Amino acid sequence: DEDLDWAATRIATFSNYQGGQSCISVQRVIADASVYDRLVPKIVAAVEALVTGDPADAATDVGPLVSEDAAQRVESWVDEAVQGGAELLTGGKRDGATYAPTVLAGLPEDVKLSCEEVFGPVMSLQKVDGEAEAFAAVNSSKYGLQAGVFTHDLQTAFRAHRALEVGGVIIGDVPSYRADQMPYGGAKQSGVGREGVRYAMDDYTYERVLVLTGLAL
Repeated sequence: DEDLDWAATRIATFSNYQGGQSCISVQRVIADASVYDRLVPKIVAAVEALVTGDPADAATDVGPLVSEDAAQRVESWVDEAVQGGAELLTGGKRDGATYAPTVLAGLPEDVKLSCEEVFGPVMSLQKVDGEAEAFAAVNSSKYGLQAGVFTHDLQTAFRAHRALEVGGVIIGDVPSYRADQMPYGGAKQSGVGREGVRYAMDDYTYERVLVLTGLAL
């Protein structure tokens, strides 16, 4: 229920920052049917406005992937999705190690882009009917690092936090947020334990036990 222009801009930026090579980049966009048809063209336009090129150039928004092999893998996943029936809305082109920011809709449930972390500049769009269906779509994944919920409604925010099987819920923005003081980490197959100052201190500490018996104190 939040401003769609704001949502589209943030989604486009954080699906593609660092070439999509971030564990909390945006990969799945789940939108209610009441806003889906208005949100999709805004996302596509925002993605197409991003400049792809040399990361040393200040004008570049999206740089290359870590290697040409990585770009070829992303290309193969997108090709698999399209061949399986997904609709390619923009992108889908590779140039060496660079892969164009890509948006797909209607992903089949069994393709890699639906099931695995692409770790590249690719996002998928999914239409749902209502909050419960949206939460179920998030929880259908075997992963659960973070989720972003664009809402102005406080009760929706609390319901999302209770329902979503993820390590962190970011309200009013994309999931691509972390701070050193927060207990950062995921649920299900998105890792074990938490990162952060307190947890780093625990990692450098070991507990020791002293048992005193038979002593006159």
